[in-house]
Amino acid sequence: MLQESAPLLISFSGMDGSGKSTQIESLCARLKQSGLSVMRLAFWDDVVGLSKLRAGFSHKFLKSDGRVGAPGKPANRNDKNNRAWYLILARSGLYVLDALRLSQVVNRARHADVDVIVFDRYIFDQLATLPLEHRIARVYARAVLEVVPAPDLAFVLDAEPEAARERKPEYPIDFLHKYRRSYLALKDLARVEVIPPGTEEEVRRAIVARVESCDRFGTRVEQQQAAPA
Repeated sequence: MLQESAPLLISFSGMDGSGKSTQIESLCARLKQSGLSVMRLAFWDDVVGLSKLRAGFSHKFLKSDGRVGAPGKPANRNDKNNRAWYLILARSGLYVLDALRLSQVVNRARHADVDVIVFDRYIFDQLATLPLEHRIARVYARAVLEVVPAPDLAFVLDAEPEAARERKPEYPIDFLHKYRRSYLALKDLARVEVIPPGTEEEVRRAIVARVESCDRFGTRVEQQQAAPA
């Protein structure tokens, strides 16, 4: 572990079916090959409060089946795609709690004995469920972002809605188009780095190139190589 500075913080966001899990696995393997220690955190498992209650609400009241869709096995999800005004209002309150909790989790993780922290989803994924085409939603999003530590590298994996739905058939295609627009809006709101759609290898190369061009990554590798065996 390189103790001279806080761990490098990297987050991955994007629509369901954008390939996040595959790219996280690939990057973590590469980081370890470079001699760096890695902590992986999942937003839903390690940050979100009342996760079981929230999932139960979607299942009981919104009639969401809660399953993960797969090719040939579509799911009938009805949760973040339901943009009824009262649900948006409720989510807005919950997302503030998520942001506060995320700040605590990140601050604790930054004191851990690791070189790199990799998040599977971040607060950006919560904000992307909101109608960011409206000014009031953007004002709210900016306020939430003020609470949360900004990652050193915040990746949003872009994907064509049709391709994403083919990989994970869970939500209506019209919602996925709105969802994608919200993710792309975060480029200006949160200064995330959007990785364009491509093959698995093209996306992997784009991510690796950006990580390896990060000054803090280079410094950590140099320190690791200079450390006594």
